[in-house]
Amino acid sequence: MPLMAASQAVQRSIDAKLLVLAADGTLLHAPRSELLRFLRAGDVVVANDAATLPASLRGMHVPSGAEIEVRLAGIRSLSADALRRCRAVVLGAGDFHARTEHRPLPPPLAPGDRLRLGPLMATVEATLGHPRLVALVLEGSTAEIWAGIARHGRPIQYAHLLAPLALWDVWTPIAGRPVSFEAPSAGFALDWRLVAEMHRRGIRFATLTHAAGISSTGDPALDAHLPFDEPYAISEATVRAVRCARTRGSRVVAVGTTVVRALEHAAAGGTLRCGEGVATQRIGPDTRLAVVDAILSGTHEPGSSHYELIRAFADDAVLRRVDAELELRGYRTHEFGDSVLVERRCATLASKREAVAAIAA
Repeated sequence: MPLMAASQAVQRSIDAKLLVLAADGTLLHAPRSELLRFLRAGDVVVANDAATLPASLRGMHVPSGAEIEVRLAGIRSLSADALRRCRAVVLGAGDFHARTEHRPLPPPLAPGDRLRLGPLMATVEATLGHPRLVALVLEGSTAEIWAGIARHGRPIQYAHLLAPLALWDVWTPIAGRPVSFEAPSAGFALDWRLVAEMHRRGIRFATLTHAAGISSTGDPALDAHLPFDEPYAISEATVRAVRCARTRGSRVVAVGTTVVRALEHAAAGGTLRCGEGVATQRIGPDTRLAVVDAILSGTHEPGSSHYELIRAFADDAVLRRVDAELELRGYRTHEFGDSVLVERRCATLASKREAVAAIAA
């Protein structure tokens, strides 16, 4: 029996569940409100502070007159004018009430095609090897582009949610720069009272900014390439917090898959560095994690890009036990669902020493 999707946009549901998978394979169930029970003094908890754009733009393919929906899906940097040239997924007629996999293809798209998206005009700069995926150029000044998206755009939404999303539904409590295309939804479990209590208990809280991309395009061939390349920025303060935790032998706990991607990419050269970058790697069962010891995440179905990343933390046999428990206990999936806290499987002492030396360098 598959997991049931959460159908209401409630970020901190009072009945939200938490499954905890310890490094030794032990499974525990608790209310998500008791998350602090499973954090330790000295841990550093790192969350993504990106705010979510209203990245769904309904409009028309000018050459054919056909109705389309454009879902902005990727930018090359976090600069304010990066939206001018972006990657986008284009769907045919319909809206979120239809399952994404049932949405029709758009009309054939070609370089030079113009798209009318409410108050904005856009041009297809290139097709990217799939009928739904294009490089798009939005016309107008940076201010006009942002204003047009703000007025006309809606949050990207899927059929499991019954009512239209408002923008505040998809902003986490710590949201800052609007650079994500879908919400970094693991952060829905946070609030500022929780952060204050972390501080009181000696648990450090840090943030980074990562432009979270889309979770599904509705096309298996295209979804196999997710996640797309995603830009991020990590502050010196966050790097110092991570290095201190690693030096002390404390854990680095990532709130969401985007945090894992950013931290692991920024440490790919052997030393965790601050600044901006673009996460191009795909993390999976063969990935040797250098920075992150545990992840707080939503529940994800096998085969999704989010689930593939969690395979870096636990063996498949253990994850099958987790999946069975999630189904048995009625956990809800998708962005407003329940949560899992997965600690990285036990590493050898030598591997731990190597990781501490690299991150602390």
